[in-house]
Amino acid sequence: MKQSARPAKTVYRKAGFMKTFRKNLPLTIMALPALVVMFLFRYLPMSGLLLAFKRFSVRKGIFGSDWVSWQNFEFLFKTSDAWVITRNTILYNALFIALDLVMAVAMAIGLSELLRKRRAKVYQTIFMAPYFLSWVVVSFMAFSLFSVDDGLFNHLLNYFGFAGVNWYAEPGKWPFILTFFQLWKTVGYSTVMYISTLTGISNDYYEAAIIDGATKWQQICRITLPCLKPMMIVLTILAIGRIFYADFGLFFQLPRDSGPLYPVTQVIDTYVYRALKETGNVGMAAAASLYQSVVGFVLVVGANLVVRRIEPDSALF
Repeated sequence: MKQSARPAKTVYRKAGFMKTFRKNLPLTIMALPALVVMFLFRYLPMSGLLLAFKRFSVRKGIFGSDWVSWQNFEFLFKTSDAWVITRNTILYNALFIALDLVMAVAMAIGLSELLRKRRAKVYQTIFMAPYFLSWVVVSFMAFSLFSVDDGLFNHLLNYFGFAGVNWYAEPGKWPFILTFFQLWKTVGYSTVMYISTLTGISNDYYEAAIIDGATKWQQICRITLPCLKPMMIVLTILAIGRIFYADFGLFFQLPRDSGPLYPVTQVIDTYVYRALKETGNVGMAAAASLYQSVVGFVLVVGANLVVRRIEPDSALF
């Protein structure tokens, strides 16, 4: 009896699998192009990670190049700029994550509280528009403000009797400039994501709170923010995973590759680009990319473990 039961279970499982497959066949066909693109542009290029441990030669190719063990990583971390680029990358991204979270949540709550929804949609479109601008375009907009000869700010300073400022040679001012343009360009996108979460909150909660005499601030603290917390945690964990990646356009295009600004604008991505352009060391660029990916993976897993211990329902996995 035991021997005859096994084939019956196998047949039943196969029949169930075919039934499920036929049921989900339209969805599978719809997802197939995206899966192919993901495989071609996400998974297939992973073979290039071998370059992090090789001295790349065009003639020999990826698999035929000579192995150099950890030399590419040593070249990256033994440089005198290793501390500067690591510090800038981490501190800027930590600041961006914190400010983006606070400003996006505040803007989302403010827009959701507007009584005229048509006006809220107009504001939402205005805040979202900078996200679609290229950093090249934004860099020219910034240049029109900070140009030494024709910049708006220098014209205003001269008008009021002050001397003009050479903005592209003043490192102390650029942490604030970079932070402003980063938030101006990206906070609208995060705001829209939080607004989409707010639309899913039932009005019954707010009606019950009003009946109980809760103020608007109490409704935000006791209803809105707790409902937004899962989305806030997910977006923060994903952002922490990219804390070792810097927006290349922000740190390269916006300062216009100005040498005096390197101490405050040089990050891992711009350093690798400049080193690759000057030395052609593909292996070092691959080593930096692998380093960023591994650290990002560890940070995502670590942040998720912390969240899972504190509030398991809000963890990613």
